[in-house]
Parts: sequence; C-alpha cells; structure tokens
Amino acid sequence: MDIRPILSTLMRHKTAAALIVLEIALTCAIICNALYMISGRIEQVRETSGIVEDELVRVQITSIGNDTGQTARTRADLAALRALPGVKEATLTNQVPFVNSSWNSGVRLTQEQQQSSLVATSYMAEDRFVDTFGLKLVAGRGFTPDEYVEYEDFDNPDANLSIPSTIITRKMADKLFPGEDPVGKAFYSWGDQPIRIVGVVEHLVRPSIMGGPEAREYSMIFPVRPHYNLGGNYVIRTDPARRAEVLAAAKKVLQGNGADRIILEDNSKTFEELRSEFYQAPRAMAWLLGIVCVFLLLVTALGIIGLASFWVQQRTKQIGVRRALGATRGQILRYFQTENFLLATIGIALGMLLAFAINQLLMGKYEMPRLPLLYLPAGAVLLWLMGQVAVYAPARRAASIPPAVATRSV
Repeated sequence: MDIRPILSTLMRHKTAAALIVLEIALTCAIICNALYMISGRIEQVRETSGIVEDELVRVQITSIGNDTGQTARTRADLAALRALPGVKEATLTNQVPFVNSSWNSGVRLTQEQQQSSLVATSYMAEDRFVDTFGLKLVAGRGFTPDEYVEYEDFDNPDANLSIPSTIITRKMADKLFPGEDPVGKAFYSWGDQPIRIVGVVEHLVRPSIMGGPEAREYSMIFPVRPHYNLGGNYVIRTDPARRAEVLAAAKKVLQGNGADRIILEDNSKTFEELRSEFYQAPRAMAWLLGIVCVFLLLVTALGIIGLASFWVQQRTKQIGVRRALGATRGQILRYFQTENFLLATIGIALGMLLAFAINQLLMGKYEMPRLPLLYLPAGAVLLWLMGQVAVYAPARRAASIPPAVATRSV
C-alpha cells in the first residue's frame, strides 16, 4: 500500500497524531520497565531455596533469664524433638531462610586483603543441619565429628579456637573461585585463621535479601554448634501431612523443658508459611505493576479508538468517494490499520529511547539492574498488537460506509 496519502493526511492533523504518538511512547517506556520489574519479582518469588520447604517447621524460642546450662539444655531439647512421632530430623541453627535479618560476614581470599571479595551469610550448624534442611551436596563431603565445636567454647577467647572447615554454596564457590574446584581451598572470614572448604551444596539462600538477587546464595555453613540463645531456631523435618501435628507437639516439648523460655508463636510455623510471608511484598508489587500496565494499555487503546473514530467521522465523504471509485472494504480497513501502525511505530521508537532513559535513572537512584534489550521488542510487539485491536472497530465501520454516501454528500 502506498503510504504517501496516509502521511499527507497525518500532516494535516499534526496535533492529534502527535498526542497519540506521545501517548504510545510514554506507555511503551513504562510498559517495558514495568514488565522487567514484574519479571524480576516473579523470579524472586519462585527462586530455589535449596531446602525441603514442604517438610520443615520452625519453632523459635527466647530466654527470659540467664541460663548457664544452655548448651546442655539445647542437646536435651534436640534429643526430645527427635524422639517425637513423625519427626525425621531436627536441628538448631542461628538463623533460617525467609526472615528479614541475617548473620553476615566479609570473605577474603588472603589474610592481607583489605576489601572483602564478597559478603556471605553464616549458618552455624550442629550435626544434623544438612540432613534436616535436605541440602544437596554436589562436591566434597560433609563435616566429620571432630570438626564440630561448641559455640560457647568458640566464643571463649582463652580457648583460642578457629573454624576448621566450611561448606559453601555453588554460587559462592563460583564467585570466589571461577572455573576452579573450590574443595580444599581456603578463605578468611571469622578471625585470622584460614577456613578450609570441604564441601559444596547446590543451593542455600540467605535469610534476607541483603546484597540483592546476585548475593541470595552467598551462604557458608560452619561446624559450630549453637545453643538456643543464638536465635533459638529449632527446625524439624517431617512428612508434609504431619507438619501441624509435629509443630504442636514440638511446642509442648520445648515448653516442658523449662518455664524460663518463651515460644515466639508468630515465628513458629511451617517454612511454606515463612516463604509466603517473606515474598508478600514482591508479589504485591508484581500485581500493582500489572494493574498499572493494564490501565495504561486501556487508556492508550481508548485514545486510539477515539482518534480513529473521530477521523472516520471527519473523512466520511473521502471514504465514500474512494468506495465509489472502486476501493474495496479490505483496502479501507488496511488503510486505517496501516495508519495506526505508522503512528504506533513512531511512538514505540520514541518509547524505547525513553524506556532506556528511565532505566538509567532507576539504576542510579535505586540500584536496579540494566534493562535487557529483550524487553524493548516485547513491549513493541505488545503495543503494535494492542493498536491493531483498538483500531479494528473504527476501521471496520469506515470500511462499511457505502459508496452512496459520497453521492449524497456532493
């Protein structure tokens, strides 16, 4: 189709055409960035944690007084929990995934290194930690019995103890030793002694979102047996169908082991509940951005429909003359669709530039990652399709104008 008549018509209606182009450009810019942000939130909500979430429950306790026998009491708690019907494993750790706080430490490759290579979270693990969480070991081995130390001993400066070994995640290993086998290598974190890597697990997310998506799996596990006054996180593994039963029984056991401790009811729940609450904000943001996208597309579509309807009304005589001269309904329909496609293309081109500019602003202000180029054509296709759908009804009405209209108008 010859587009010169279309361009000539648009030049005679510069203001209306410019408004539609600007509306499409603004919509394109916002849609591209919003789709990227929605994708990021969805990816975050669906991330792999590395633990058997559907089998785990957490009971958190806190002490209301000093307990000189906290280490022995912790061992008694764990023995009682492991003896409960339906319990596969039980452990105690200083922190758990899907909370908003975490133990973090800088990691250096050499003792002289001034700036940390990365900041990782530190899980203190007693003997059953790996089995309770269901972590998948992909390299190396687990801890041996002689590698475990009690936190009370480790915290005693006179004992002069160091962490003999660690298990880290694959993501952390790839960051520290790209392309190399990390098992047997060492780094520095807690203290001035090297910590030797003995194993690598496939996944283990850190408790909080510190460091952003890239650092979600910078996690290290130390063979340090904590006591219940270090976070008080008792984690129990059971069959999914027995979680409620085991959770209730575990609370009774811990309550029966002394009245000087309080169970934090709001924090004692299944890991699926912890995950759902942890990702509530990203889910809400994804829904909000989705609603904004739909609203923008609706407003833009209404603008296209309004403009096309107005132009059909203004050009009724012209359309009738063309029909009288032999133009088919299909040609009239394609005329308006081509006209809309040209306007949309100009608006999308401007919108892509504006989308890039907005992304640069967000990168500088909110540390957002760079907008992948894939989202620009995705937004363009979405707007092209929306424009064609929006203009179809007015264009069809225009194509339905009979040639007799022209003769009555002469």
